Amino acid sequence: MEFRRINGLPPYVFATINDLKAAARRDGRDVIDLGFGNPDLPSPDVAVEKLAEAVHNPRNHRYSASRGIPKIRQAITDLYLRKFEVELDPDTEVVTTIGAKEGLSHLMWVLVGPGDTALVPSPSYPIHIYAPLFAGADVRHVRLDGPGTATSGSPGEAFFDNLMEVWESAWPKPRVIVISFPHNPTTECVDLAWMARLVEFAREHDIVLVHDFAYADIAFDGYTPPSILQVPGAKDVAVELYTMTKSFSMAGWRVGFLVGNAAIVQALTKLKSYLDYGTFQPIQIAAIVAMNEAPDYPKVINETYQARRDALCDGLNRIGWDITPPRGTMFVWAPIPEPYLEMGSLEFAKYLVSEADVATSPGVGFGPGGDAHIRFALIENEQRIGQGVRSLRRALTRLR
Repeated sequence: MEFRRINGLPPYVFATINDLKAAARRDGRDVIDLGFGNPDLPSPDVAVEKLAEAVHNPRNHRYSASRGIPKIRQAITDLYLRKFEVELDPDTEVVTTIGAKEGLSHLMWVLVGPGDTALVPSPSYPIHIYAPLFAGADVRHVRLDGPGTATSGSPGEAFFDNLMEVWESAWPKPRVIVISFPHNPTTECVDLAWMARLVEFAREHDIVLVHDFAYADIAFDGYTPPSILQVPGAKDVAVELYTMTKSFSMAGWRVGFLVGNAAIVQALTKLKSYLDYGTFQPIQIAAIVAMNEAPDYPKVINETYQARRDALCDGLNRIGWDITPPRGTMFVWAPIPEPYLEMGSLEFAKYLVSEADVATSPGVGFGPGGDAHIRFALIENEQRIGQGVRSLRRALTRLR
């Protein structure tokens, strides 16, 4: 049977590592899972309690609203004003999404189609690459500057040089640039001046900026990630996806938002009215309570990730694997050590499962430019991370 849209998808390399991990665990081995970025921390107690209460009300069992109930759109509006000093109109500049992946995927349906082009950093979180492709558009990769260890606080001049080069060579001219900072997988971070320069570029070239702000609240060492909407005039060209997945550790709840340019937000709102009836209403009610009554919960989550980051990076450096601690995200983007570089990221990640009982994500799964790295996810506690580092020390004999 012939299928549409999925025929061109490459093999999902992350599944290879998951299969090896599962097989090892069936054999009784204790695998430290630092692969899939699935938060292990609990959601806010007030959200859980409110969900349990709301689910018992039969009025909440009916269809909800695809755009999100009014109070949840007001809650994200209040959050943006409180955290970023950005004013949003909850009726025209906010739509609720069923997580950021759903929001981004359907957003591409209204922004691009066959014959259009989107620009995406390389490497990138897979949905950033494939959402425009699913919409029928062509994707052009723009290489990120630097080694992927976020040492400078900005991808710097090279990204814009690469962007201009790709822009000049692309035909038709790209309609959309998809970005995400702090960046998954490379952990690169940018400042507001960098964002302002990108907004200026987008305005000059009549292009839409889509900023996936998944790691808005996961940042360390005094760094504060900027919202692109903090740039004056950004709403003219930009929209932003904010999600409660990482900030509030509410991954399975699937609560996200698209905010910013009213025309783009309303285009997605119209499309979603044909596609879904929104997230289960008790979940929306619980998310409102989380944002309004547990506004400091992201700080608690952040402290945990910073402790795990320090445990992993300090441990890797002690065994001779040179790592610069990232300033954002819940990941560590690690260059494959020179003695193992020729293996490539997939074979190296497989080696770490078989020889060290440590699961990671191969960089090749994040598209062009990723194959010289692997990604660690900070989803095990500090003791387990220490155990994993000791196993890596025994397995990586060529580092000594």
